[in-house]
Amino acid sequence: MTTASPIPPGFHSVTPHMVIKNAAEAMDFYVKAFGAVEISRFEMPGMGLLAHGLLQIGSSFVMVADEFPPEFGCADALSPASAKGTTVALQIYTEDVDALYQRAMEAGCETIFEPMNAFWGDRYGQVRDPFGHHWAMATHIKDMNAEEIAAAAAAEFSGAPGD
Repeated sequence: MTTASPIPPGFHSVTPHMVIKNAAEAMDFYVKAFGAVEISRFEMPGMGLLAHGLLQIGSSFVMVADEFPPEFGCADALSPASAKGTTVALQIYTEDVDALYQRAMEAGCETIFEPMNAFWGDRYGQVRDPFGHHWAMATHIKDMNAEEIAAAAAAEFSGAPGD
């Protein structure tokens, strides 16, 4: 008998688990928009709901599942569509943020903001997918220490409202 690893192979300490209306459709979309690789999916028998889907984007896994009726004890697990928004952005580091942004837009994402050179040393942008989730994407372009980031932030936001 083998002993299971407490953290399954390939997983990191934190793995996003997204609740999505039409999670199976979302999995297909993430393959198209972000180059995700589908690892597995399991539908609840006779319900037409995705109980668990697993995708890999780069070196990270993302889990997805449909909303389930309250009688399943998951009433607080709402999708952005039901919750009327999201409080989370999933971050993707990539070799070419502009290419990933363009791919996401062509697949059907909406711009939150286009990639730009950010004060903290990343080229950074954000999109919203058709399921209501926010995706931040970045390419690291400059190593900076805390003092350099603080100075760059002060320079960028001087004259901002409230100053």
